[in-house]
Amino acid sequence: MSERCFHMTRRTFMLGAATFAAALALTPRGLLGQPRAPIRRPIPSSGELLPVIGMGTWQTFDAGDQTAGGDLAEVLKAFFENGGTLIDSSPMYGRAEAVVGDLLKATGNRDKVFAATKVWTDGRQSGIEQMQQSMQRMGVDVMDLMQVHNLRDWQTHLPVLKEWQQAGRFRYIGITTSHGRYHEEFEPIMRAEPLDFVQFTYNVEDREVEERLLPLAADRGIATLINRPFRGSRLFQRVKGKALPEWSSEFDCRSWGQYFLKFILAHPAVTCVIPATAKLNHMQDNMAAGFGRLPDAAMRKRMLAYYESL
Repeated sequence: MSERCFHMTRRTFMLGAATFAAALALTPRGLLGQPRAPIRRPIPSSGELLPVIGMGTWQTFDAGDQTAGGDLAEVLKAFFENGGTLIDSSPMYGRAEAVVGDLLKATGNRDKVFAATKVWTDGRQSGIEQMQQSMQRMGVDVMDLMQVHNLRDWQTHLPVLKEWQQAGRFRYIGITTSHGRYHEEFEPIMRAEPLDFVQFTYNVEDREVEERLLPLAADRGIATLINRPFRGSRLFQRVKGKALPEWSSEFDCRSWGQYFLKFILAHPAVTCVIPATAKLNHMQDNMAAGFGRLPDAAMRKRMLAYYESL
């Protein structure tokens, strides 16, 4: 989900004394030149480590030609400079796959990406053609992660995903949903199928997945991608004009964006969060949430209580 619509709101939160501190946190190296490593978590099915902040592309990368030094090229560079690897897209997102592929080539980052996209159509042959097109658009010979988007015709597509994974065309496979939809159908698929990843919505307001889907993913050894971490612009609208609590510095939090992301990341069953943005300062702020300390369980409760009091 695009975060573009609340640029002015987020910029307001980043003014003042916090700006300098945040800038230090956003650089790949600290003041003494020591390398800073992002937090990474293992993909349970393989043990491969994945940085906990990834990037979504819904609306934000559905754009015109950005290969010649456009704003999105700078956004993508900041993503990789701050340790990012996973970029999630879909044929549903207009030109996003092609724009990502062009920018990866133009910025020389194709070898750094963990490429993830989805199949979003009906029928076996249509799905095969769409997945082939997605790989071509993103410029990859092997797709790191292919997912069935919003469970669309999943009974048809999932066997193909398994076949292509076995053949080495996909490294990982999974299913997705968003906006809290399809949870009743989602859960039995998670229980029955050998999935590497699931993707669903989770944030400080939408916490339904805490009850069943996140614990189930942990039990089944399935990695989790989290979409809509800011609930569009709604979380920022609620905290507009409100100060961060002083104790947020205890988990290296310097903005409301980081507050929301670190709340999600503090859940042990979360593997990677994929906020979407077309703004450089938002990307830098998002990536900073993947460094430093995370809240413990008690702090998460305190964070939730503070947010709900606003």
